[in-house]
Amino acid sequence: MDGIKHPLSESKVSRLPPLAERMRPRRLEEVAGQNHLIGQGEVLDRALDTGQLPSMLFWGPPGVGKTTLARLLAEASGRECLALSAIQSGVKEIREALEKAKELTRAGQPAPVLLIDEIHRFHKGQQDALLGAVENGLVILIGATTENPSFEVNNALLSRCQVFTLESLGADDLRAMMHRALEEDVWLKDLDIQIEEDEAILRLSGGDGRKLYNILELLAQEAKAGQTLTVTNELTSRKVRQRLSQFDKDGEWHYDLISAFIKSVRGSDPNAAVYYLARMVEGGQDPNFIARRSLILAAEDIGLANPNALLLANACMDAVHRIGWPEARIPLAETTIYLACSPKSNAAYKAMEAALAEVRRSGDLPVPLHLRNAPTRLMKELGYGQEYRYSHDFPGHFAPQEYLPEGLAGSVFYQPAHNPAEEKYVHLLKSLWKGHYPY
Repeated sequence: MDGIKHPLSESKVSRLPPLAERMRPRRLEEVAGQNHLIGQGEVLDRALDTGQLPSMLFWGPPGVGKTTLARLLAEASGRECLALSAIQSGVKEIREALEKAKELTRAGQPAPVLLIDEIHRFHKGQQDALLGAVENGLVILIGATTENPSFEVNNALLSRCQVFTLESLGADDLRAMMHRALEEDVWLKDLDIQIEEDEAILRLSGGDGRKLYNILELLAQEAKAGQTLTVTNELTSRKVRQRLSQFDKDGEWHYDLISAFIKSVRGSDPNAAVYYLARMVEGGQDPNFIARRSLILAAEDIGLANPNALLLANACMDAVHRIGWPEARIPLAETTIYLACSPKSNAAYKAMEAALAEVRRSGDLPVPLHLRNAPTRLMKELGYGQEYRYSHDFPGHFAPQEYLPEGLAGSVFYQPAHNPAEEKYVHLLKSLWKGHYPY
C-alpha cells in the first residue's frame, strides 16, 4: 500500500445522494441539538418511555432535523411512518395514506405516524381531511413546518396537536456534525481535509445542518488525491459566494431579496419592488411568506398615511392562501405596486416602540382610579370609576381628563408624520386637547 488515500472517482461521487442525506441520523442519539425535547427526561423522551406518542407539530427553521426526528420517533415507538410532502400531495394522497393506516391497524399494528412535511402548504380543505383520523387515533400526525402554526394551521387541527419548537443548531452541534461527516462519510473520510478555520462555515450555515453539509460538499470538491486541503475562512467565503449566483430560497439570498423588496417598497420604487418580487416568484419562494411580509410592511412603513394599505395587504394574503401558484403572483404584484405608490409613515410603529420602552422603564403603574371598572360595591366605595367623564355625554363626544397613570401625564408616544391623512389627526388633536399635548 502506498499510504495515500484514494478518494472515490468523480463518476461515483456524482451518483451518491447528497451529503445531508448520507449523514441523516439513524438513531435518536445521533440527532444534533434539540435536547430540550429529546434529552433524558424531556417531553419526547418521556412520551417514548410511556408509549403515548401524541399528534404534534414541529415548528422550526430549515435544516434542524424536523422530518428526521419525526421518522426516528416513529421507529423508536415501533410504528410505521407514512410520509407525505404537502408540496406534492393533495386530498387523494391523504386518503390513500389513511386507507393504509386502516390496513395496518386491522392487521394488529399500532397506529402509524403520518408525517407531513411542510404542512403549512396544505390549504384548509386538505387540513380538514386529517381531522377525523387524528381525532379517533387512526394516525399519529407529525407535521413539520417552518411557519408559525398559529397562522398556517387551522384551529381545529391545531387544537388536536401539541406544538414543539425546534431550535437552530448551535456552534457545538454544527462542529460535531462536521467532524462526524469528515470521519464517517463514504467520500469525505478518504479525503485529507483539515479545518483550520471554521468561523465562516458556522456563520454561513446559520444554524442549518443541511446548509452545513452543502458547504462541506462544496469545499470537498477542491480536495485532490494525496494532497491536504486546508480550509480557511477565506476559502469558504470565496467558494460559497461563487455558488450563490442564483436565488436560494433557503440561503442568504432568501434574506437579501426580501430585504431588497421591502426597502424598494419603503422607498416608493414600484419598478424595483416588482423586479424583486419576480426574482422571488421565479426562485420558488413561498407566496404566503411574501404576502405575510407585505402585510407587516403595510402596517409598519405605510401605516396611518394610508390605512387602506393594510386592508389590501390582508386581502392579498387571503387571496394568495386561497388560490396558490401560479395565479397568486397577480394579487401579489397588484399589492406590491399599491404599497410602493402609497404615502409612507412609520408613526404607529414608532409610537408602539416608544410606549413599550416606557412600560419597560416605569413598570406596571397603577391605572387611575377614575378609569377603573367597578363591578362590586367594595370597589365603588374605594373610588373605582368615580369622576370618570363619559365622552358621549359631552359636546363633540369629548371630555378632557387624564388617561395616563400618575407620573406620565402629558407623555407623547405618537408623533404624527407629515402626510395629508395624519395632518388631519394633528388638527383634530390640537382642537381637542388645546395644548395638553405638543402637537
